Amino acid sequence: MLYETVARYELSTAEADHIRAEAHTLATTLADPCDPALYDHHLFADTGLPPRLRRFLHTFRRTESSAGLVIEGFPVDDGAVGPTPGHWEESRGIPATLEHELFLAMCGTALGEPFTWATLQLGRMITDILPIRGDERRQSGHGSETLLEFHTEDGFHPGRCDYLLLFGIRNHERAPTIMASLRDVKLSDRDLDALMRPDFEILPDDEHIRQLEARYPDHPALARTEDMRDDPPSVPVLFGDRDRPYLRVDLPFMRCRDDAPRARHALAALMEELERVQHSVVVDQGSLLIIDNYLAVHGRKPFQARYDGTDRWLKRMIVSRDLRKGAAVNLSGNRRVLF
Repeated sequence: MLYETVARYELSTAEADHIRAEAHTLATTLADPCDPALYDHHLFADTGLPPRLRRFLHTFRRTESSAGLVIEGFPVDDGAVGPTPGHWEESRGIPATLEHELFLAMCGTALGEPFTWATLQLGRMITDILPIRGDERRQSGHGSETLLEFHTEDGFHPGRCDYLLLFGIRNHERAPTIMASLRDVKLSDRDLDALMRPDFEILPDDEHIRQLEARYPDHPALARTEDMRDDPPSVPVLFGDRDRPYLRVDLPFMRCRDDAPRARHALAALMEELERVQHSVVVDQGSLLIIDNYLAVHGRKPFQARYDGTDRWLKRMIVSRDLRKGAAVNLSGNRRVLF
């Protein structure tokens, strides 16, 4: 099968209308798709997606024939959704974005099991990526003025997602997401060997810690996150089949073991290759980008936030092919809220 780094799918008008009608029906029983407790009782994909799109998502999942895909053509009324919030705490319960969140839920359950983190945005199933004043230079989805470096989403965690979904509510500045596929890189046998040894430590990124420190300093997930930061396990960057490996990497939050000098050279070679084969993908208004988190890294180029209600605003969901892989680190009592 021909490998394609980023596949594309254009919704027909009839398909978009079908999804909107299904979302309207679903909203009568699922008023808040950000609530993880409701997800065990709704089969979004089976009831909401047009057959052609459902087959496309299933093929993407089953064949791993691309590292990402873009679904275009789901309508967003720029005026109706209102101004981009100044903070994620202000974004919940906006009626005009409900059908977009339900569309995310439909696509997410076609790929696997949506889940979330106790440490991020109060454990919401769907979170918001938008610039926050004061965070301009942070390595997070709330930064703007600095390059968000290539990373695997939550690469430090054994229960990290298989798929990252990003839906564009607004992106008038056309700030690009950057991504690169491991399938496109060329590595020497020596570097490949080094990257498959457990000589690397990946720490939790700052966002997992500071949100709970500021709001719930006694939350058990905070203590666990700090333990993972202070005493991270040693892991390989590449793993699985040597000829078609998977990856985890997050350069700003990782280090090589002191007794593994080859690891540092190999990691630099990998990052250089990922930069070489990178693609820019603009998550336009009404577009959904889905990234295979085991095949690709992603980041974001800098842009200038205006804080005037017109800034870039994405909805985010993460999906696991198997929630059981995170069962050992579930502290919440809800299997879809990990840490």
